[in-house]
Amino acid sequence: MKIIDILNKKEKGISFEFFPPKSEDAMMQLLEVAHDLSRYNPLYVSVTYGAGGTTQDRTKDTLFMLRSKTDFTLMSHLTCIGATRESMEELLNDYKSQGIDNILALRGDPPKDVKDFDPSRGEFKYARDLVRFIKRYDYFGIAVAVYPEGHQESPSLEADLEYTKMKIDEGADFAITQMFFDNRYYYDFLERAQKKGISIPILPGIMPITDIAKIKRFAQFCNTTIPENIENKLTKLQDSPDDMKKAGLQYCVEQCEDLINNGVRYLHFYTLNKSDNVIPVLDQIEEFIL
Repeated sequence: MKIIDILNKKEKGISFEFFPPKSEDAMMQLLEVAHDLSRYNPLYVSVTYGAGGTTQDRTKDTLFMLRSKTDFTLMSHLTCIGATRESMEELLNDYKSQGIDNILALRGDPPKDVKDFDPSRGEFKYARDLVRFIKRYDYFGIAVAVYPEGHQESPSLEADLEYTKMKIDEGADFAITQMFFDNRYYYDFLERAQKKGISIPILPGIMPITDIAKIKRFAQFCNTTIPENIENKLTKLQDSPDDMKKAGLQYCVEQCEDLINNGVRYLHFYTLNKSDNVIPVLDQIEEFIL
């Protein structure tokens, strides 16, 4: 089922992102996580796709496993940098044959661990090219990524929003934000997007902070701001991982509650394949979920 149809029917809800496991044992662990989270009735579940297609087979295996073992509506992330139209067509036809009918269309970044990777050999320069290509199928629901604080390669917020509108106008049904930790960036982005004529649903991407050192690395790479008071508080707790995690999850609860109280109807959680990263948060916002 297309996710946009679910969003049009459901007044509120949550969704989860997983990444493809690297081993059979890790795959079984992910299945346990999926079963743990199924009781929260997610609107959909997405599976990431490595830079330059480096996890293509594992992404497919994960999606097909979830397809056979759960009742989740599924969405595959799909990066197009370095890809050819032939390779993309083959993959999309494979997804179609398996009933995977939702795609998060991304440009992606060149893989750092692939020697002699040449992105110029690909036939897709931007995410909007991939959206246009997928749209021709008249089969897939299409999502795109958006960046409340601007993409790290964009020269300005204005330029970033212009690029965002271009790919949405190619046929995206909804969007998911990159992680953010200060809700003001999300609210500001929604306002700017509305003024730009963007009217599709824009779901906030929520990353619970369970390890401040790891999140700081993520945030630095993504050009994402961590509020100074939160960073300082959690950094002081690094020698007590349990306390740091507890404090980080409580901040996530407060972040979600603020979004809900300001009329946000959908929350998309980056799980890092761990149910205990999100369940303590979900249990605190249970009224919203149920």
